[in-house]
Formats: sequence, C-alpha cells, structure tokens
Amino acid sequence: MTSREFRLPDLGEGLTESDIVAWHVAEGDRVELNQIIADVETAKALVELPAPYAGVVTALHAREGETVSVGAPLVTFELADTGAETDADEPAPPNLVGYGATVERSGRPQRRSRARATTTVATSRPVDERRPERQPSTPPVRVLARRLGVDLESLTGTGEHGLVTRADVEAAAGSVAPGPTATTTTTTTTTTGDTRIPISGVRKHTAAAMVASAFTAPHVTEFLTVDVTPTMDLLTRLREHPLAEGTRITLLALVAHAVCEALGRHPSLNSSWDEKAQEIVQHGSVNLGIAAATERGLIVPNIPDAASLGVLELANALTDLTTVARSGRTSVERLRGGTFTITNIGVFGIDAGTPIINPGEAAILAVGAVVRRPWEYRGEIALREVLTLSLSFDHRLVDGEQGSRFLAEVGALLAEPGLALLSGGPR
Repeated sequence: MTSREFRLPDLGEGLTESDIVAWHVAEGDRVELNQIIADVETAKALVELPAPYAGVVTALHAREGETVSVGAPLVTFELADTGAETDADEPAPPNLVGYGATVERSGRPQRRSRARATTTVATSRPVDERRPERQPSTPPVRVLARRLGVDLESLTGTGEHGLVTRADVEAAAGSVAPGPTATTTTTTTTTTGDTRIPISGVRKHTAAAMVASAFTAPHVTEFLTVDVTPTMDLLTRLREHPLAEGTRITLLALVAHAVCEALGRHPSLNSSWDEKAQEIVQHGSVNLGIAAATERGLIVPNIPDAASLGVLELANALTDLTTVARSGRTSVERLRGGTFTITNIGVFGIDAGTPIINPGEAAILAVGAVVRRPWEYRGEIALREVLTLSLSFDHRLVDGEQGSRFLAEVGALLAEPGLALLSGGPR
C-alpha cells in the first residue's frame, strides 16, 4: 500500500485560501478517481473538489467551516500498489480550473439543459455502490440544513427533479429541534440578542473589492429616466413569437443588447485602468457582467463576447448564468475578465441608485423598476411605462461627456428599440 497526501490546490487566479463547506467522505471511505470529496468556497466561487487518487481515505486534515491555506494538507489517501489505482500518482499540485477529467469549453455561452444547469470541475463522478446517493441539493442548501439541524435525507425535494430547496429546509426546520450538527456553526448570539456572523468567502471578497473600488476609482453617477413603453410592447411580441419558443426573454436581455450596441460606439466605457503600465486598456470585446444576488452573497459572472450575440442568444445566456449562480456552481473563469457590468435593481422594486463599479472595469449600469406613471407623450399627458437608468463610471477613464452620451444612447435605444436596426446589429 502507498500513502499519498493531497494538499489544497490553487483554485484559480492565485487565491491563497479556501473554506471547507462540506465533506462528502469520511475516514475509512473508499473513493474513485474524480469522485467529489468536498465542497470548498473561495473568495470567488463554490467549487466541488474531486479526488486526485483512487483509494481509501485515511485522514481528513480540516473540519467543515475551517479556512485552509493553499498548499496545506487536506486529505491523506492509502493507495493500492496496482497500476490501475496509481494512474494519478505523483501529480503536480493541480489547479482546479480545468483539473480532473477534460471539460470541453468554447468561447461563447452554450445553452445548458434546464434539467440540471450546474458547473462542475470533473465530468465523471463514480458512485460507490456501498453508499446510498445523497439527497439532491446544492451546497448552500446543505450548509443551511446543517446550521438548522435538518436531516436532508428525510426531506422530499420540491424543486426540479426532486431537488431539495432552501424553502424545503426552512419549512422542515420549523418542526425539528436543532441537533448536534447545528452547534458546529461559528455564528453566535450574544446576551443582548445580537447575532455575530463571521465574514468569509464571497462576502469577505465582495467587501474588500467594493472598498477598494470606492476608494480607488473616482466615481461619478448620472441618472436618466426613459419612457420604455415601445420596448415593453416589443418584449410582449417577442415572447409570443414562435421563434422565441423555449426561450425566456426578459427586459434585462433587451437592456443588455442596447448596452452592447452603445459600447461599440463608446469604447471608453468598455475599458480598464492599468496602474502598473500607466495605460488605459480599451477592450476588443464586451464581457458583460451581470450582478447576481445568491445565498452566498453578491457575485458578478459575465457573458463572454456578449456583443456578438443576438437578443435570443443573450436571453439564453442570461438564463443559464442566473441558474448556475443560484445553484452555487459559477466557475472561477466566469467571475473574472468582465469589462462592463449591469445590475438589475428593478427586480427589488427600486427606482434608482448609485452602484459601485466592479473592480477593474470603467462603468456599471443599474436598471431600475418599470413603473406606470403620467408622462408627456405627443403633446399630451398619458400613462406610460417608465424606468430610470443609473450609470456610475470611473472619471479617470471616462469624461463626463463620454458617460453622458453613452447613457443617452442606451436610453434612446430603449425608448425606440427600432433604432438598433440602423447600427447593423451585434458585432
């Protein structure tokens, strides 16, 4: 028998530590190559960690909830001395972006199956026939279940394909007394009734990034209120069209299309500041970030080369992006390299705000709620569908005139969507 120690690898972009969210193996378990052994959370994403060896787990070197540094011991395996079980012997410490079984990727977003739209590192997950399949759920839901002392195996999932949802766990928690697992959380309640929650993972990264952005980039925010009645009428017609069958078209998809159109004529909004080289980098493609609120906090995955996509393709990409983000499976690759961000605060019923620029980008657009209000229309007062756009931009990269012209063009495209035909379509 041969002993092998698996150390926490760099999970992408030079991250230095990860939190152990959940173990899926215990000491004494036999695992197969690429079997998922743990869920770990970095400052950017929740990642399923595959086993680099086939063998028996002899030691787990970290507890759930513990922060582990890259390179620190994670698991020790006992391997059988056979060629079949030592194919993975002596590997270099793997970088999990692309680690494990080969994952086919392309530069453009692909439609995922609606049945299970998740992103995993490995394409194969052998099942140990001696152990029952765990109840299908996402890692954030499993963490919630442990916190509330709910046994997932006792629940019947109400989500798609039997997936146990957050609502299922919360409903079960009302009739279950907290068990021993509920005490493992580091969240504490003081004698004054205050709840203290450790800052870690995505929340820690978001806080640091937003502070850095707010105190590095000189923010300017401008507002524009637009009559979008023609766009809302178009949205209704598109949803009813046979070509859109099976596609969920939203206002956000039309806003994203308008933004991509306008960025092609206002490249300063699709740029970044290179402090080290003392250069302004104007990007050749639009990697469109979409701010997504998840159970783990705010993340901003992006749609690569979004300006090359039509409305239906953008709608599909947005659906996939949202589904994967909510499942906690957004890959590290999709969380970096964004060039412009949209945040849809209208879904919360908010009219306008002053969004903070995503670090490394020149601007962010907040889309407010669509409301019916009296509006001047063709010389008379009429009830119209109106929304407010809020644009924050980095004044080092974008002059006031450039920001104003960009915002005005996005507004014009939403006020009269047919104007997009004059630009020749997506690039």
